[in-house]
Amino acid sequence: MSKFELSIFDPNTLLPHRAGIAGLALVLSTLDPNDAPISWEITEDTVTLNWDCSDKEVLDWLLAQTYQINDGMLVAKTLNLSTHGKLAFSQGVLSTFLQHPRHKGFVEDPNRPRQGKKKFFLNKSISLLVEPDKPEIIENIPILDWCYYLDKRKTDEAFDKKGNFLPLIKTKGNHFPGLIGCSINGAYQDSPNGFLPLLFLPLACNYYQLGSHKRFYGLVIPEINNLVLWSKKRLQLGNRNYRDFRSSSADEAGLRFLLEEQIYADSSLYKVSYCEVYQLGEQPWSQQKGIKQSVRRIRVSEEILGLYQSALSLFPSKVRVGKDSNSWLTLSEVLPWIAANLSANNPWYLNFHDFAKRKSEIKANGTEKKIRLYIYERVGLITMTENNIQGNEKILLDAVQGSFAGYLRKQFHFRKNKLGRDLTAQEVREEFESITEKALYRLQRPTTQQEFAKALVDFLSQFRSKAARGLGREIYAWIHGEEWRKARDLTMLAIATYQSKKKDGDANSEEELVEIPDSDSVVESDDEGYEKSL
Repeated sequence: MSKFELSIFDPNTLLPHRAGIAGLALVLSTLDPNDAPISWEITEDTVTLNWDCSDKEVLDWLLAQTYQINDGMLVAKTLNLSTHGKLAFSQGVLSTFLQHPRHKGFVEDPNRPRQGKKKFFLNKSISLLVEPDKPEIIENIPILDWCYYLDKRKTDEAFDKKGNFLPLIKTKGNHFPGLIGCSINGAYQDSPNGFLPLLFLPLACNYYQLGSHKRFYGLVIPEINNLVLWSKKRLQLGNRNYRDFRSSSADEAGLRFLLEEQIYADSSLYKVSYCEVYQLGEQPWSQQKGIKQSVRRIRVSEEILGLYQSALSLFPSKVRVGKDSNSWLTLSEVLPWIAANLSANNPWYLNFHDFAKRKSEIKANGTEKKIRLYIYERVGLITMTENNIQGNEKILLDAVQGSFAGYLRKQFHFRKNKLGRDLTAQEVREEFESITEKALYRLQRPTTQQEFAKALVDFLSQFRSKAARGLGREIYAWIHGEEWRKARDLTMLAIATYQSKKKDGDANSEEELVEIPDSDSVVESDDEGYEKSL
């Protein structure tokens, strides 16, 4: 008789092992013990298994109960997922654990013969309604034929001739995400107690497609400290939307997961305090897919999650419709920058100087591409700044915005006199963009504390700000202290989020974001689709 005791508090386990134990507990909690060749007991921290047959028979039975191929996709009926969730789970597992061609196979297209080693597969289309008032997003995926978990021959290497577990079992990338064997010592090896949970790890993970490239995936592995409560909560996440599986970055994926855990937590006694995010993708020095590019451990406070929740609501992903009526999901350029700061427990606005500087040009496939912000993203930055900048930070921000208002008035007055007439709304917007870029460039150029202090003092002195009156000491402490780089970020943010004080309420169009001189004589424009280059 074989007996296995798998504990999440075993000091010899890693986070993936503990999450795999939780995945196994989840599967067992949905099975009928009367129809099973094994018996089990699940406590808050341990799964105990007993059986009389061979180890291979038990493993084959467990995998058959866990994984299925349904309608061309890999599914886990235990999770009770919606169509959106099934697609995310199938594509997530196939792109991370089973990324190697040896671990999966697709249905070949009979009408397109092979060309050497190149194969052609049959595809299926899945329609996903993300927003009620927008067209459905169409995802085309190859039809799955078989995979590692359902091919009994693939797991033979874990057993001896009698069907019993080997003392040490080779562990590869299809067991441990992104794992690559050592070129000197060969493949990694694990005990049966470590190998068994890894086969159920995919059920405990969350999968996120990172950015706009389908070849980059983020795999989130949670820290689990209560098997019973976690299993109940996990079953509540079956109706998540396609949008919930798209993330702008690995940091944002980790924060998104922790936020969902906080929302769905049933008890204050059960709480996921951290998670690890495995970012898988190609490296510049290797074309091998699925290499582990980075591992991030995300552990943040409730206050940080609250800031992220605010940012997520201000910079949501949006469904866009092309000229040919094709629709796709666009992700914010701002959210990954904020998420990187929050995941590191830094102020959300940190490194805005570098983020804004990227607006000049970034190289992409040999071409120059400008980072552009949609109008809702600039409005979101303004709201984020108004709601989450306080104390001494607000003193500096208000002082810079006051000086920038004076700078704007002077530049607009000069342009008006040069033209000999009032500016149209279109000209005001173009001039506002040009003036903003000049001001940002003026304060971006300094690279040392002394250069930045001189540039900012000159700017504040040349264009006097009412908000800076009587606060010279506070401003001096910012620009001459150890946190002068934060001051530089706040200065850039103040200019980029400047909003006309003449307008009341929230801005919804570009006209409401700029301070328009002599607004009574401005010709209005209805071009609300205008994009602002940061």
